Amino acid sequence: MLQLVFSVILDTAYSWTRMFIAMAISMVIALFTGIAVARSKKLNRVLMPIVDILQTLPILAFFPFAIYLFVFYFPGSVGINAAVIFLIITSMLWNIIFGVYQAVISLPSEYLDMANIYGLNFYQRLKKIFIPASLPRMSEQMSLSWAIGLFYLVTSEIFSVGTKNYAVKHGIGVEFVKAAATGNSYLYLYSIIVFVLFVIATRLLFFERFDRFANRHYLKDYKKRKRDNFTFNYFRDKWIKPDEQIRYKLTVFANLVFYTLLAALFGFLIYKVIPFVNLQLLSKIVGYEGYSILSLAFSFLRVWGAFLAIIAVSIPLSIYVVFLSNKTKRYLLLFQIFASIPATILLPAIAELVYGNSELLAFMIYFLSGLWYVIFSIVATTKYLPESINEVKKIFHLNGIVAWKKIYLKAIMPGVITGAVTGIAAEWNASIVAEYFSAGSSKLITSVSIGIGKALNVSLDNNNLLLMGILLANMVAMIIIINYFVWRRLYNRVNSVYS
Repeated sequence: MLQLVFSVILDTAYSWTRMFIAMAISMVIALFTGIAVARSKKLNRVLMPIVDILQTLPILAFFPFAIYLFVFYFPGSVGINAAVIFLIITSMLWNIIFGVYQAVISLPSEYLDMANIYGLNFYQRLKKIFIPASLPRMSEQMSLSWAIGLFYLVTSEIFSVGTKNYAVKHGIGVEFVKAAATGNSYLYLYSIIVFVLFVIATRLLFFERFDRFANRHYLKDYKKRKRDNFTFNYFRDKWIKPDEQIRYKLTVFANLVFYTLLAALFGFLIYKVIPFVNLQLLSKIVGYEGYSILSLAFSFLRVWGAFLAIIAVSIPLSIYVVFLSNKTKRYLLLFQIFASIPATILLPAIAELVYGNSELLAFMIYFLSGLWYVIFSIVATTKYLPESINEVKKIFHLNGIVAWKKIYLKAIMPGVITGAVTGIAAEWNASIVAEYFSAGSSKLITSVSIGIGKALNVSLDNNNLLLMGILLANMVAMIIIINYFVWRRLYNRVNSVYS
């Protein structure tokens, strides 16, 4: 038993090493990118809309290409480990960039005026102003990024193990696959226990200390001044930063330009390729497109069915924790621990609970994958609500259904919409394991009849890059269209409720 536990601890240490490498790289990139785009209008107009788009795309769906790319240039274990670390970075990076950007853009002008008076150079401004101002917001975002990264870590290790040609040799994902393949319940239980202990230890020994370090280096009076920079706009009971309003307008314009150029490039490629396409290849492409659309339709129904369940749970739970409970901090700490446990490691246990029902299992994985995004988004939205909400509630004696309808629901709606975008993107990422998962080549844990996640897995196993590319193109196009035409309009609508 001791040997088994030691093996699990060793594999978890390998996974945590990948996580810390990815976190360190993400912090460095996010710090300098966030500062650069906050201080340069030209970079802001170009990079921030791109980052805004990238954070909503299903990065996990591109993992097969990452495997091929890194293994091609770095054969063996180096390549597959680099692919896993790359995937984790793409999951951690974006919200840390936004955190740094928002911290720097809202700096009081007095700090920059003093820097000009004393003639501080770029390095001195970084050391004395920009980095200290960015650290607390980085600390907030890193905690969430770590939870997101754990999902991608376990999923990427499981995903790579599930193929014939590529595999990480050590990692907590390897242990979970091994336990599922052999039916070793002790190994599975030990893996979950060790994983949770590592999660708690990391939060207490790393994130708590980094948070104290970040706040020790906080600029004096910056926290108070930063709050004063919020403008009471759009939503009477919601604070929205001026820089976020500007960024939204730039994002809309940049999206139009980006998709116009993309469509032009696609049309040009089709024009150039058509003369060389034979009828057999064209027939194959048409068949793949039909299969891709059908697969996407089935997955679409699963994702949105799970999302409706997420909304039914997350809204009342979040309202209770934020507005009605006096133990908010305890609940949030508990939520952070639960959110750090990826749905993927629970997959074998859920498979046993649902007696191998693939559709029900897919629903559970989708539900757990998107739930915490919505909850934490709602909590983040309520963080900047003015104190006048509670005063209005007391003055007018608003309680019960009236308080829910007039105050709570309207106050959290922007957070619900924001959480929906990231939560549904997380569900699409989870489709890779929710719809098809095998513990090696010997044991199939789950497989739905048809779905985009299953199709991506099968296309990778068969080295069918053409089908894989068509599947990804349809999946990304659908998500971008929904984000642009549905979520943005809903966000504008809920923001104008109290205007």
